[in-house]
Amino acid sequence: MINFKNKGALSIAYAAVIAAVYVVLTLIFAPISYGPIQVRVSEALCVLPIFTPAAVPGIFIGCLLANALGGAIIWDVVFGSLASLAAAYISYLFRSKRVLAYISPIVINALVVPFVLKYAYGAADLIWYMMFTVAAGEIISVGILGSILSIVLEKYRGILFRE
Repeated sequence: MINFKNKGALSIAYAAVIAAVYVVLTLIFAPISYGPIQVRVSEALCVLPIFTPAAVPGIFIGCLLANALGGAIIWDVVFGSLASLAAAYISYLFRSKRVLAYISPIVINALVVPFVLKYAYGAADLIWYMMFTVAAGEIISVGILGSILSIVLEKYRGILFRE
């Protein structure tokens, strides 16, 4: 077993790995990761703050890089990433109440992303319609895929998330 004397280094490593996985998943599934109707598979990682606070900056940096590398305009990079940061932080705060931890990314993204799509990209769809489509994608990503990921990770919590 590895003995980490510097927990800060371990947290940075966790955050970096989470950010990298977020970027890779977003770009691999790029055709469904962007736009008014999206299922961003990488959003399943929004359950990770339940296990480690390092997931909060990891998700933020991952989203920032995924948006930038995916060709998003600056407003999307900034506000989309800040929405993910807020969602991850709130998930961390609700880590002992899993349902609330799962709901926060769904609600925050459903409230923020449609405005980015409308005002940054000029999407023709109505805000309420995009709120519905973004929420549906987040329910698939976080609610279903994230729940499955959380159940699997819970079995290995003591091995994977030593802080």
